[in-house]
Amino acid sequence: MTAAATIDLNCDMGESFGVWRSADDEQLLEWVTSANIACGFHAGDPNVMEATTKAALQRAVAVGAHPSYPDLAGFGRRSMRVEPADLERLVLYQISALAGIVSACGGRLRHVKPHGALYNDAAQDAEKARAVARAVARLDKQLIFVGLAGSQMQAAANAAGLRFAAEAFCDRAYETDGSLRRRSLAHALHADPAAAASQALDIALHRRVTCGAANEQIEISAQTICVHGDTPGAVAIARAVRQALAGAGVLVKALD
Repeated sequence: MTAAATIDLNCDMGESFGVWRSADDEQLLEWVTSANIACGFHAGDPNVMEATTKAALQRAVAVGAHPSYPDLAGFGRRSMRVEPADLERLVLYQISALAGIVSACGGRLRHVKPHGALYNDAAQDAEKARAVARAVARLDKQLIFVGLAGSQMQAAANAAGLRFAAEAFCDRAYETDGSLRRRSLAHALHADPAAAASQALDIALHRRVTCGAANEQIEISAQTICVHGDTPGAVAIARAVRQALAGAGVLVKALD
């Protein structure tokens, strides 16, 4: 067994919009070390972005941008055909907006992690991955690009001169090729806190996940583990994962 000395626990949040409320961000922030805040294109608005930023900074939680395709109606989970140059500007627009809010609140944007369909597309499509990476680098080359472990995003980050943090998921099921199981398929989510905690421990301690009907184990090396704020029971999942990691001697801290 090879134990990871440290690992980051991140959460997609700030995904309320207007009068519509999504996750319990205040409670989630008690358990995570990094917050990926929606930038208005799939969820979030200026009020939510600022409130979530302030709440994260008050708890010394690292703030990152969570840009997406312009798909508010579909929560950013529908793939879109966008020219690379246009995609670059769409991402730059979103992360610049959040960076400005974070700066005005006395903090500093630390990382960028694409959302939903953009994340999945950039993981497989080198051109889209490069477009996202270029946007991040244009704003600030000190930002950390967070993406799926072993995906096209890592190569794109390297080409753009960005630091890359490989991400794994404790509340999502994997396919045997290392991709995430599509949400439209059965058993795509691990909504049981114990199951999510078990997968987090496998990632942090053994660098593996179990997937497929045959319970095949695949290797996965990650610096950060994600809990989705909109997963049912997300607070209980985040609590169980954080406590399990701490109990196993893993230091949970933000990316640096």
